[in-house]
Amino acid sequence: MLTVQVVLFDGFDLLDAIAPYEVFCAAAMYAEHALSVEFVTAEGPRIVTSGINGLKIEASGRLNPERTGIILVPGASGDVEGDGPNSPPAILSRALNTELVEMIEQALGQNDIIVATVCGGSLLLAMGGLLEGRPAVTHHLGMDVLGATGAIPVPARVVDSGNLVTGGGVTSGLDVALYLVERELGPRIAHAVEQLFEYERRGTVWREEGRAPGSHKAETDEETNATNNMGMIYDTPDIKLPGESDFDGDWDTTIATPVGKLEVKLSISIRNGLVQGQATQGDETVEFINPLLQDNKLTWSLRVTKPMRLNLKFEVTVRGDDMIGFARAGILPASKLTGKRVT
Repeated sequence: MLTVQVVLFDGFDLLDAIAPYEVFCAAAMYAEHALSVEFVTAEGPRIVTSGINGLKIEASGRLNPERTGIILVPGASGDVEGDGPNSPPAILSRALNTELVEMIEQALGQNDIIVATVCGGSLLLAMGGLLEGRPAVTHHLGMDVLGATGAIPVPARVVDSGNLVTGGGVTSGLDVALYLVERELGPRIAHAVEQLFEYERRGTVWREEGRAPGSHKAETDEETNATNNMGMIYDTPDIKLPGESDFDGDWDTTIATPVGKLEVKLSISIRNGLVQGQATQGDETVEFINPLLQDNKLTWSLRVTKPMRLNLKFEVTVRGDDMIGFARAGILPASKLTGKRVT
């Protein structure tokens, strides 16, 4: 029997979870109960409160990351504006602090388990470091964030990456579930469910198969030169840029993110326009990526793993021994950075 575990966590999006649940239940009916589906949590049987209006749903079991079948992870539903405790990033961050990501990582290591996500469910996995280098999709508002985690964003309705199947916006849960029904139980069962629901799947399921599309636009000589000139930004260390000494040294900084404050020590050295930097958080030290000093602003990118895995873009200025700026990942609200020079 094919088992489907639909994972719930506090603040989950109702349609992300309920739509696939109904599809799988209908498929079980047509497949003479060759499929079973249940709501589960990382903690075990409990009442789970959804996001937006807090509808309570009872989960009947604990997620089993070794059970053959399908594990489906929904996204979060909350305040789209702002970065308060009820925003989707904050809800997903709280889910990260449970055993859920560790369980999903274990499931992804099994050959007979498919992990599926709907909407922000892929962001939850990506923020936990599970999708690095893997094609995936999420809600269109989160595609930049998905890319910032190291995943490969694919603008498709459904993306099939083998044992990982991800869906885009909220209603894509119908498409993800119907596709999985077809993939695991066959097209006739999937077609019967489509007829019952009076719904036809949208779009082509993206798979890393077949011939890749070529570029339809030939690059002109001017564009080639422009591209090469852009690359020279980082290849001219002999140019003296203004304000170099202002940034030199060690800095104790605080980054106020939607999921808490991060204490990060920065070490910056600038010699003849060549910028080098390191960021230390706890026992982890990473190098600045593509640092650039221009117009008295220092910018760089950074891979962080705590409290979640993200590629952050920084922009800071200094005045004396004070540093101020921001860090941003995709469309997530910018996090304010403040710091003091260590003397």
